[in-house]
Order: sequence, then structure tokens, then C-alpha cells
Amino acid sequence: MKLTIQGRNMAITPGITQRIERKTARMSKYLLPDTEMQIKLRKDKNDLRVAEITVPMGNNVILRSESSAQGNLFAAIDDALAKMERQIHRHRTKLSKRLREDAFSVEPEYIEEEENEGVLEVVRRKTFPVRPMSVEDAAIQMEMLGHSFFAFVNIDTERINVLYQRKDGGLGLLEPEA
Repeated sequence: MKLTIQGRNMAITPGITQRIERKTARMSKYLLPDTEMQIKLRKDKNDLRVAEITVPMGNNVILRSESSAQGNLFAAIDDALAKMERQIHRHRTKLSKRLREDAFSVEPEYIEEEENEGVLEVVRRKTFPVRPMSVEDAAIQMEMLGHSFFAFVNIDTERINVLYQRKDGGLGLLEPEA
């Protein structure tokens, strides 16, 4: 497993790096050797410490966890890593049974661009590869990402669909018409 540790408004000390390496060592048995774990640490206003972890698992599967603690970076790191370990374990047991065998063979490439002009302009753009999947697989992927919506290519219709979380707790599916 490859670790990338970044800090914003703070210095990454050897003690922080060693703690992260020690805590992530047991997760490596669930991940492929070339899997990259990105850890972003930051200090916000009012002495709030935030740890954000992202792990691209392959073919549109990205696991993400975030935690914050008032003044205690190690508590934020430990909590975010515990959340990530639960997600990895759930992903490996639940999704691996439902997805095709080639689901973990290709990692997605993300390109982010940020612009900070105007109120109604696009301020962030992401591109990501899509593969056909069932509505059930898309619902699981949306849950794993913790997002309120998920765009995917429906395996039945071969068209782009959007799955979203409704206010009543159910799921909605947007299907385009020609």
C-alpha cells in the first residue's frame, strides 16, 4: 500500500507519519499492494483538526472517511482510520460478492479543476470513468461514498442514469428520455 500524507496549515512531523504508518499496516492485508491511500490533514479555524482519507479501489469504487477533533490531531486520525477500516472490510465482503470479477482491475483517474469567480459559475469539475452497473450496485457504491447522488451507466438500458437520496429516505432514479 502506498501512503500519501499532505498537511494544510500544519507541518507533518515524523511522529505523525509513524503513527499513520503503524495504524494503516493492518489495513494492507485487505488492499492490493499498489493501492494508494491519500491522507489529508488540516488545521481549521478555532483549532479544529481534520483528517480526510481517500482510497481509490478500482472501477468507480472510492472509499472516503473524514473525522475532526478539537485540538487533537491524533484523535482525528485514529477516528478517520477506524472509519476507513470498517469501510474497507464492508467493501471487501459485501461488494466483492455482487460485482463482476474484473471490478477491481482498473483504478479511476480523477481530474479536478477549481475556479473561484462569480456566484453562478462552475467552481469545481470532476471527470471519472464509468462502467455499466446495475441500479443495486450503484446504490451500494453511492452508500460507500457517502454521497447523496451517483451517476452511472445503467447495464440494462446502456444509458446514463442518476441515483439520488430522497428527503423521505428512499432512493430516486433519473432516467433520460430521447
